[in-house]
Amino acid sequence: MTDHLSDSHVRAWVRLTRVSQACLDRVEAAFKAARLPPLVWYDVLLELRRVPDGRLRNNDIGGKILLSKSNVTRVVDRLEAKGLVRREECQDDRRGAFVVITEGGRALLTEMWPVYRDSLARSFGERLSECEAGQLADLLGKLGGAASGG
Repeated sequence: MTDHLSDSHVRAWVRLTRVSQACLDRVEAAFKAARLPPLVWYDVLLELRRVPDGRLRNNDIGGKILLSKSNVTRVVDRLEAKGLVRREECQDDRRGAFVVITEGGRALLTEMWPVYRDSLARSFGERLSECEAGQLADLLGKLGGAASGG
């Protein structure tokens, strides 16, 4: 490991974090303008929909979502209160419970996706060519390693 970072490394880090936050802010603003819930709701519901049986444990959700993992329980509580998920007892572990996406949760994802897609198109599709987007994904994958996901 090196104890020296070049100016280019620091500049890249600063731009990465600023651009990431700006893109997230644009998505959040688009959801708010459309009177839709926040991005973290979409993120949790999407991870639940991605698994074959539509259910995950709380701690598994936290390991998969793109956003802050610290508030998963509170987010799931809010989703449950709106009927977008339900909790099921885990037969193997009495302390654990599964979070299961409901039809209402699936419907909300369908409603939110066009707003999210359009925001991503403005942030990426209109600014980067297909080749540039691929290069950026590859570079970010190099930084993220196995944790980089999709």
